Amino acid sequence: MTVSSPEWSTRTFGNEDRLPRVPLPTLEASGRRFLEWCAPLLTPDELAETEAAVAEFLAGAGPELQARLEEYDRSPGVRSWLDTFWPYRYLGRRDRIALNANFFFLFRDSPLGQVERAAELTASAVDYKLKLDEELVPPVLLRGTPQSMVQHKFLFSATRIPGDVLDSARTPYREGWEGPSRERHIVVFHRNTPFRLEVLAEDGRPYSPAQLAEGLRAILKDDHSTDVPAGHFTTKARAEWAASRTALLDAGNAAALETIETALFCLCLDDFSPSDTLEACDRLLYGDNRWYDKAVSLIVFEDGTAGINVEHCELDGTTILGFTDALLSGSRAPREPASGVPGHEPVDFTLTDALREDARAAGIAFRAYADATATQTVSFAFGANRAKELGMSPDAFAQMAYQLAHRRAKDLTGATYESIATRQFRNGRTEAMRVVTPEVVRFADVMTDENASPDEKREALRTAAAKHVARAKECQAGDAPEQHLWELQLIGKRRGDTETPALYTSPGWLKLRDDYLSTSSAPSVNIQYFGFGSTSPQCIGVAYVLLPDRWNIYLSTPKHVSAEMYRFAEELAQAVRELQDLLERA
Repeated sequence: MTVSSPEWSTRTFGNEDRLPRVPLPTLEASGRRFLEWCAPLLTPDELAETEAAVAEFLAGAGPELQARLEEYDRSPGVRSWLDTFWPYRYLGRRDRIALNANFFFLFRDSPLGQVERAAELTASAVDYKLKLDEELVPPVLLRGTPQSMVQHKFLFSATRIPGDVLDSARTPYREGWEGPSRERHIVVFHRNTPFRLEVLAEDGRPYSPAQLAEGLRAILKDDHSTDVPAGHFTTKARAEWAASRTALLDAGNAAALETIETALFCLCLDDFSPSDTLEACDRLLYGDNRWYDKAVSLIVFEDGTAGINVEHCELDGTTILGFTDALLSGSRAPREPASGVPGHEPVDFTLTDALREDARAAGIAFRAYADATATQTVSFAFGANRAKELGMSPDAFAQMAYQLAHRRAKDLTGATYESIATRQFRNGRTEAMRVVTPEVVRFADVMTDENASPDEKREALRTAAAKHVARAKECQAGDAPEQHLWELQLIGKRRGDTETPALYTSPGWLKLRDDYLSTSSAPSVNIQYFGFGSTSPQCIGVAYVLLPDRWNIYLSTPKHVSAEMYRFAEELAQAVRELQDLLERA
């Protein structure tokens, strides 16, 4: 008997209720996997201490916490056992999100100048929003399986709001703001001054690129200036920004905040041209002239170079890739344009002397923080097609090259994070994969052994790469320990437990999560580079775009350890050549 495949809906959100739930691992499975994952990073004594802590957790606090999580997973309205985890993970962080959490894409080049390109991108973004409202954006299919599209509800009119203890996400499609946003404006930042620009007429018709360009030129000519940019507040640590926001409201700025927070998105027109690709990437990651709490900020430099800065709490890279591909495809639905020229007006903030000083100090502190960050771009004429020709998973090849380069640069194998998409599940986002396996350690050992033969090196490479692919598949299936154990810890904290189980202070837990390399990929021919800040004092952020015939990487690390990043980049170039040569000679 043949079972026919289901007829999936073509409506944007039509398959959400039919997607499988994220599987909740058993406590025993996560304990076993956790020990397996952290073991390659530990000494025998550290592993013994961690094993004892896991055994104690499984016999003590773990089962009750697991029962709480299972009960939550069964509760009405809960779509995933991670539904509480994600807000705590992203909205609970208390440091600054600018540079630390937001990420960027540098779009492919265009012959258009600043105004024309900004108008085209804006028109395409508005077109995408209207299609989403009508559920005409086709659901993403990955090998025939529909992916969750829920994140697309939080592309437009979405803003992160700072809180004392926990931030919140102000978005449509939620209680009190049911359905899509009906706002008709965006906020354009020029010379740090926000301007409200209508992009939809009152009757809902969109303005054409030519009409939008006229509106943007009017903004560029507007001599309304801001001596102290309110956008600087969004670069502060979250609790500090929450206090500043309360002071802004007390000073009579509710209307200005409302305009920015409900805007469909931000468009930042920067009045300078980057001297090279690296400067373009850096400014996309941590430039001025921004409102970093906005979910989506399109950024266009004076020479037409463009990209996007994204607030991460509701949006992952795969969703933004789909959005970016639509923006740069050049195709929009045929619609009758609005009449006339879109109107604009400055968004004025009333700042007390204390608030002026607060904003000024925030800007100075953020510039100093950005200056303490080192970055580099690396590019290879080696892409996914060549890796496949050599009989290897492109991502496995990339990750093995990172591991070899890191071993040679720092003489150690350190904890490595890789983000794995899990959107085939209901409300699916990502899973935390840890790259270092015993096979990876052996690979690095053999590759740095002067006495090892090419055959031994090749065998170690292929074995480590195969293990990498197998672990990635486990993560895609939801069979991973870290987020599960982390959520159990958070359940205890939320209910007020005063004692922390030894598991969460064990060498395995601390070392597994103390990144030396934080890696994530964004494959799209429409972007040149992707980037984010490093995640710990010794970490190198590795954001990579693995194209069919090219491999572009943006590296970031704290400046005080920048020499190690530059050495890593040098060793990476050598590693790519060496691994390619090994496979070619097979």
